[in-house]
Amino acid sequence: MNTADTITRELTALANPAQAAHLMRFFKTAPGEYGEGDRFLGIRVPDTRTVVKRHSAEATLADADALTLSEWHEVRLAGFLTLTDIYHRAARKGDGRLCSEAIDLYLGILDRADNWDLVDLSAPKLLGRHIASNPEMMPVLDRLSAMEGKLWHQRVAIVATLTLIKNDIFEPTLAIAERYLTHSHDLIHKATGWMLRECGKRTAGLPPMLAFLEAHAAGMPRTMLRYAVERLPEPRRRYFMEARVREAKP
Repeated sequence: MNTADTITRELTALANPAQAAHLMRFFKTAPGEYGEGDRFLGIRVPDTRTVVKRHSAEATLADADALTLSEWHEVRLAGFLTLTDIYHRAARKGDGRLCSEAIDLYLGILDRADNWDLVDLSAPKLLGRHIASNPEMMPVLDRLSAMEGKLWHQRVAIVATLTLIKNDIFEPTLAIAERYLTHSHDLIHKATGWMLRECGKRTAGLPPMLAFLEAHAAGMPRTMLRYAVERLPEPRRRYFMEARVREAKP
């Protein structure tokens, strides 16, 4: 039995039907919703992490690939967590070849990261970290963000910038945020507002974030703006939230 099979077997043994029903509602799996058709075992993320941690040292890229092919959401999550662990071990050892292979695999299986948690738990620690160490990879974010109709690829692009923000690199976030001002999906609005808020939490990131809001607050999707200004002092938060009203006045 390979490592992927072992992880799958242990996760399946933890299945909780009542919790699975709750997760299917939470992750919008009904017909017409963004997670339509997804299937859950009903396992909490910390428990999935525990199983992965127990076996990831022996896991290969082939194991991560196999796990992300699962019909079960939590097993796919285990695959992305396993891939993250493989990448981080390779980075600590200075194994650039394995790091590149892990990122190539990640970019090749993004269709399997088909809900926001799978994106948010992998994009910053895989693609974001890799780009922070390899700036020549930055165009990947532009390519992903431009993929209209690929909701999860576009969310990967903006959420991956979290690692760049933590390294005081803000321009990619702001460039993607500007592209997403006309995006139609609430999950992109939330992720973009979240990343703008993260920019504002950094000393060096606050001025460019405020400049972005000055330029765009009046036309931003309401959810994006609300997330972006959440940590600002109340007077400044109110100022930006009222930008649309001010602009509409004759």
